Amino acid sequence: MRHPPVPIAAFLLLALCPLPGMAQSIQRQEGRAYAAAGSTLLYRETHWLQGPASAQSRLVLYRCTDGRPFARKWMTPQGSPQTPDFTLDDGRDGYQEGVRGGAATRQVSVRASAQAPTFSRAIAVPPGAVVDAGFDAAVRSHWAALQAGQSVVFQFLLPSRQRLVPLKLRRTGAVTWQGQPAEQLQMKLDAWFGFAVPPVTLVYATADQRLMQFTGTGNVRDEKGKYPQVRVEFPAAPVATPAAELSAARTQPLVKTCGA
Repeated sequence: MRHPPVPIAAFLLLALCPLPGMAQSIQRQEGRAYAAAGSTLLYRETHWLQGPASAQSRLVLYRCTDGRPFARKWMTPQGSPQTPDFTLDDGRDGYQEGVRGGAATRQVSVRASAQAPTFSRAIAVPPGAVVDAGFDAAVRSHWAALQAGQSVVFQFLLPSRQRLVPLKLRRTGAVTWQGQPAEQLQMKLDAWFGFAVPPVTLVYATADQRLMQFTGTGNVRDEKGKYPQVRVEFPAAPVATPAAELSAARTQPLVKTCGA
């Protein structure tokens, strides 16, 4: 199986799975992904969050610049908030990836296109590991250590490579982001070949530890199947939204192209 380039920030572009108990409060957050260098809008993201932070589910629709959805990711809690189950479906070519299973051993699956076979592999996930959007929970759980100048090292599960990779996270300093006090973090591969992979820069709000900006290799491929360097911005905090909106997003058809 030929593997695509490593998107070491797959954790950021979050997901959600259908849950019982739709009476729970639901929030929506909007994001925009730009080319890392410049102001070219590449795609949009709409995130729906449901449940408490300790057991939160998320749905993300990745949208063309005109708002039409082309991919959907679902995420549901599994054991630790750092190791959720998730499934990503890309309507453009049928690409799929996901993680399912128990807390210690997870079934990781990848399908390159609608016509390709699905490759699955059981992977033992060690304590403290991170799966996809669970990285956001890891940042919060290690917030005090990061503020104290300590580096945090953990194993991150890459479904596209069906393997774990070591990542190192550290605080690089205080910044002001769009007028708001924030903390800047950097993540990079904690391995000898890490120099070959661009580091990821994260900006979190100081007040509520909310992710506001990510710059690095994204986990949403472009029309050529490549993982571009992106800058994803979340300028506003999540807002309450009706359950009907989430229900509609769960079944909204995905387009096959963002072109005309």
